[in-house]
Amino acid sequence: MSQNQIPELSGFGGDDLDAAFAKIVDEVQDSSTNLTDDEAVEQFRLHWLGRKQGRLKAISDAWLKSAPADAKKHIGQRFNKLKEEIDRRLESAGNVGISRAQLAAEAIDVTLPGLRRPLGAEHPLIKTMNEIVSVFQAMGYSVGVGPEVETDYYNFESLNFPPNHPARDTQDTLVIANQERKPLRDRLLMRTHTSPVQIRTMERQPPPVQIVIPGKVHRNDAADATHSPIFHQVEGLCVGPKITFSDLKGTLDHAMKAFFGSSVKTRFFPSFFPFTEPSADVQISCIFCGGTGCRKCKHSGWIELLGCGMVDPAVFALVQAKQPGYDPKKVSGFAFGMGVERIAMMKYGISEIGQLYSGDMRFLEQFA
Repeated sequence: MSQNQIPELSGFGGDDLDAAFAKIVDEVQDSSTNLTDDEAVEQFRLHWLGRKQGRLKAISDAWLKSAPADAKKHIGQRFNKLKEEIDRRLESAGNVGISRAQLAAEAIDVTLPGLRRPLGAEHPLIKTMNEIVSVFQAMGYSVGVGPEVETDYYNFESLNFPPNHPARDTQDTLVIANQERKPLRDRLLMRTHTSPVQIRTMERQPPPVQIVIPGKVHRNDAADATHSPIFHQVEGLCVGPKITFSDLKGTLDHAMKAFFGSSVKTRFFPSFFPFTEPSADVQISCIFCGGTGCRKCKHSGWIELLGCGMVDPAVFALVQAKQPGYDPKKVSGFAFGMGVERIAMMKYGISEIGQLYSGDMRFLEQFA
């Protein structure tokens, strides 16, 4: 009988099948003793597992297909074990032909120290914003967030901006295209301040409310040394019974001292904002000269930092439609807002706002 000839089965009993398959297993073992290189491994694979002329296919054709129906199951079980034995021989020979140098190059020395990726650092804007927020969190304020794409209602109407207010004009506000067919209050725009989150919070939550709102805002401003069409704000809102302007002054005075140092002084000047009445601009004593006067404070000794005021009763009246607890006759509150870029530039001595958005690692590494 030649090497490729398949012997005939003497019978289909268990002993006959075991004896026949045992001879084939011995043949597999004998032919796998010389798998010393990749070429020998490939020849072994083709000899046994070749799709057209492989010996395993020939065994299947000679024994399995011609077997009676009641013997096919027993032959199939032994046939699967035979294939597993061939696959095991191939797997154990898989690294044949690989040199010791190659194996050494692929080895991993688990005793070596690991490679540490350098840790990043907070961007000066994010760091400043987090520091401001942490000051108010220490006073019991929670943090609120909201969408950057807002409706005209939440960005303007609910905040007491009249329809003809200049802020609604596209020269000041970035509006979403193709909104003309919608009612004015439903038109979409990029929020110009984080104040819409104040309205959304009051609609969801009855008073008392103490919330601070950090976030990105957008305005149609030409980029220059101190302006950018994208910038960040931190706004705050406090609402409850018997909230007064004295509470506002005390809160902001404490916050400025916590952020800039206990020697900082604050002062308030009358101002105007559509959603607060009365309103004020807040100045702090110059942190560079201590109030004596220098170039950075234009020799005034003071730096204007943020706006604030008591929430206009008209705002509460609009919110009351969805949240009855905001009765202007029973609750009052104050709001404030500050630009993060302005504070970061002042704190870190940055002369141009564009440097904060340049992505220049040489500039950002200074703050790591």
